[in-house]
Amino acid sequence: MVKWIALLVLASTLSADQPVKEDPAHEELRALKKELTEAVNAKNLEALLAHLDDDVVVTWQNSEVSRSPEQVRAYYNRMMNGDHRVVDSIRIDPTVDELTHLYGNTGVAFGSSRDHFKLTDGRDFELETRWSGTVVKKNGKWKVASFHASTNTFDNPVLWIAVKRVGIWTGLSAGLLGLVLGFGVSRLLRKRTAKAS
Repeated sequence: MVKWIALLVLASTLSADQPVKEDPAHEELRALKKELTEAVNAKNLEALLAHLDDDVVVTWQNSEVSRSPEQVRAYYNRMMNGDHRVVDSIRIDPTVDELTHLYGNTGVAFGSSRDHFKLTDGRDFELETRWSGTVVKKNGKWKVASFHASTNTFDNPVLWIAVKRVGIWTGLSAGLLGLVLGFGVSRLLRKRTAKAS
């Protein structure tokens, strides 16, 4: 019995000293994250599309959904290119909350990102984004199968900019209305005073 206890203690000591080997897939996924981030920050659409699965589904921060690389291309071009684009530039800095959860040739990852936007209307702001994504390994390469990005609906710079604009226009309109009403009332009172005398 003493021998068995000694062997168990020795085995537990040996296993405690051994570092847990990380799945090599995590290094490949770190490279994928780096390449995707560089593609977005460099406005390199072709490099971005090269990392998407043929059946990719992307839910953007404005709740639009793209269901293929071609739909991602169309969304990107509408938002980032041409005379009617909305976004002048974007810079992302994504981080993961923990290692990708691997299920064979599928992985699920999630985290946050500090995203800096410059819009064509002059707005310039940072968003704290939460994201989640699914990757699949096909023909030896990891590809993005789904991606979802969202921000805090109740507390974000876009909301506060809109509220500020509404506040300014409401204040200006109320001030103008007050001046018109004040002028009209004072004129009416002057006429009545003139008639009374």
